[in-house]
Amino acid sequence: MIPLAEFLTTFFRIGLMSFGGPAAQIGVMHRELVEERRWLSEDGFLSALSFCMMLPGPEAMQLATYCGWRLRGVPGGIVAGLLFVLPGALTILVLSALYARFGTASLTAALFIGVKATVTVVVLQALFRLAKKALGRWDRRALALAAFVVLTTDFLPFPAVVLLAALYGALTAPKAAPTGAQEAPSAAHLPRTLAIWGSLWAGPLLALWALGQNRLLEIGIFFSKLAVVTFGGAYAVLTYMSQEVVEGHGWLTPEAMLDGLGLAETTPGPLILVTEFVGFMAATPLGSWGGFAGALVTLWVTFIPCFLWIFAGAPYVEWVSGRPRLSSALHAITAAVVGVIASLSWWFFVHVFFTETHRLTLGPARAILPQWSSLDPLPLALAALAAVLLFLARRGLVSTLALTAVSGLILQSALG
Repeated sequence: MIPLAEFLTTFFRIGLMSFGGPAAQIGVMHRELVEERRWLSEDGFLSALSFCMMLPGPEAMQLATYCGWRLRGVPGGIVAGLLFVLPGALTILVLSALYARFGTASLTAALFIGVKATVTVVVLQALFRLAKKALGRWDRRALALAAFVVLTTDFLPFPAVVLLAALYGALTAPKAAPTGAQEAPSAAHLPRTLAIWGSLWAGPLLALWALGQNRLLEIGIFFSKLAVVTFGGAYAVLTYMSQEVVEGHGWLTPEAMLDGLGLAETTPGPLILVTEFVGFMAATPLGSWGGFAGALVTLWVTFIPCFLWIFAGAPYVEWVSGRPRLSSALHAITAAVVGVIASLSWWFFVHVFFTETHRLTLGPARAILPQWSSLDPLPLALAALAAVLLFLARRGLVSTLALTAVSGLILQSALG
């Protein structure tokens, strides 16, 4: 068994270095666990990654949990998952408190101009990378286009898009015999795991209901629902979440939502930690400690389900890997996620580069469009700077965010 001290040190280092989104985080884990320490085989790591991509929630955090489970059982999985999340969660908590106190100040607003512009470029980068890998077939391209249209026009909700894509993939899977030879776990494993982690998930929500904490309960229920439908990672669910927290619940303004994503981009850990910022801001009306309570509730119902999915499904990984219908459903979901990210890119484009928008309604379809005359040249210039730094100069995300934030502050001050 891996020595405990080395295990803790390694996963703590992974958590501290987990900047740059899931692709970078998965790369760090691969280097640490497969290449340098050889704790996992290449095939075992890739099988784990494929499994985590099928689950709702942040795939990189779930991959860390799976690797910890594989190395040291359930306790190892809990520790690995926590070490991956905690550095970023603590940082976001501090930044959320500062934002709630100073977020409307002119200095903070000027700094965030560059952050918002850079985030837009990062989302576009994720879109093109995923599209290159996922849209090799005509039907996959059609799925991506359909997802973009129905989400941008608010014709279907995000969960329906995911379910329809999975159904299409399963029904169109090539006919082939299963290749997995691994026996399934005992019949008692799944109900036992669901009972333990389901109770941990639901317990605080029941306590909030009993105490009459309606706002915190509403936050907990919303993010619990989100934890079930977040297929495709944080970028994929941000469209759905942004629409609900901004337009449905009115917890945040579009500008604050973008600011929260910018904060999450600057910290280690999964990008889905933006939910912690949303929970903090949504609970600030409850008083001085309301934001901290909202953040804690949000973290709990966001990440406890991740442990549930991993510990319930990890023993089945080798057994399901040879099932062609599951593989085909996953590929179809990935194709739809490309359209989801394209819809998110449009949402960012409209709210970052234009100062005014309007809503176009055609029957059941509704789309947010920019007032083209309200184009703001400052964020456009900062986005161009971010693209140069990221793609031509090969600068890291954190340094790019710092440079564009300072540039935005200087340019805003110069323009008066």
